[in-house]
Amino acid sequence: MSTLQKIENFLNTWADLMWSTPLVVLLVGGGLFFMIYSRLRPYRYFGHALDLLRGKYSDAQDPGHIPHSHALSTALSGTLGLGNIAGVAIAITIGGPGAIFWMWVTAIVGISTKFFTASLAVMFRGKDSDGVLQGGPMYVITEGMGRRWYPLAVLFSLACVIGALPIFQANQFIQLLRDVIALPMGLATIDSHFIFDLGASSVVAILVGLVIAGKIERIGQLTVRLVPSMVVLYLYITISVLYNFASDIPSIFLLIIKDAFTGEAVAGGSLATVILIGVRRGAFSNEAGIGTESMAHGAAKTQEPVREGIVAMVGPVIDTLLVCTCTALMILLTGVWQSAEGAEGVTLTVRAVEKVFPILGPYFLLIMVGLLSFSTMVTMWFYGAKCTSFLIGANRQHYYTPVYLVLLLVGSVVSLDVVNGLILATYATMAIPTMISALYLAPKVNKAADIYFSKLKKELL
Repeated sequence: MSTLQKIENFLNTWADLMWSTPLVVLLVGGGLFFMIYSRLRPYRYFGHALDLLRGKYSDAQDPGHIPHSHALSTALSGTLGLGNIAGVAIAITIGGPGAIFWMWVTAIVGISTKFFTASLAVMFRGKDSDGVLQGGPMYVITEGMGRRWYPLAVLFSLACVIGALPIFQANQFIQLLRDVIALPMGLATIDSHFIFDLGASSVVAILVGLVIAGKIERIGQLTVRLVPSMVVLYLYITISVLYNFASDIPSIFLLIIKDAFTGEAVAGGSLATVILIGVRRGAFSNEAGIGTESMAHGAAKTQEPVREGIVAMVGPVIDTLLVCTCTALMILLTGVWQSAEGAEGVTLTVRAVEKVFPILGPYFLLIMVGLLSFSTMVTMWFYGAKCTSFLIGANRQHYYTPVYLVLLLVGSVVSLDVVNGLILATYATMAIPTMISALYLAPKVNKAADIYFSKLKKELL
């Protein structure tokens, strides 16, 4: 067995261990607890979330760095992208159609989880070593739970420094470039692939470096423009596929629901595999309970923690219930999940799009994935840099940038199995301190919500 194979086996074993039943119970069970504990009240305020995003309640003098809309678009740019396109394809390949149902479940309970974690990210902001106001699970733990919980904050930060690395995004984006551009050009040899991959990833690394030089303010300005337009483009592609396969839509939804409780489409018929893959990919997709997105929401300009919690609820709806469902329907309706032999990850989604747009489809997907994965890489740098700042000081966080950019290059040429195992394992590790702190401090969010919603109700009368 080669060294690379040993690394792959170790990382995949680690990921499987971390994403076993206890973590599924923590994420889904924790989300159900938040739903019941909040009496489903946040779910009634999606209209208010839209008002907040339009800036109706914004005040330029509020503490923070970016408006609500920029905070949400930054958080979405960290989740929208290859997790919704390649990740869904991986979920169907490994867990079958039923995994999509459990992704939906994760998103629905994730709405309440996002409400609590984002509210806490603003409620318990702390100052870094330079005295700048920051938010995120590490500050929620130290400011809200006390310094004796500091090791939990360190655990989150260490896992995030690794989990935020752009390896998965780089790997799958370069694979898409290879499928759409390199192969049609006849660059089929291993040497040609390597040169093409390295050249393309070098260009991406330079562009990412230019954007992250402007920090969170420039990132917010970029993502608030990219995210909505890319979602609209993806909806157009999906609607075209749905139109061409309209008669098959009911049977596909029945297949998803049936397989969610039988696991018949998975090799060996393991229902546990279906559930675990669905929850794992759902959490990776919308990051509810993982904690990374809390750092974006913690940067919002507001004095009302509950407001940012309401804005954050929109994330899982757009990310998983809308975009992930679009990907799943395209793959299942076109039948490529059964017929595209050897295709994995983003390549499977390309094959589905090609069924309806044989010439332009892959290029549409390339543009959308390219821009979304680019914005994801930029946002993930922000998360990793903030955690580096927490661990070794704000004046040293710049050390993270060259490591990040170098690993962007490395990620484009390493095995998908290595990338997949490493990122999934560290995401699972991040979820532990995030969910523990959210459950511990949930009464404070509920108390703040009581005050805020009562005040809002009086304003609306």
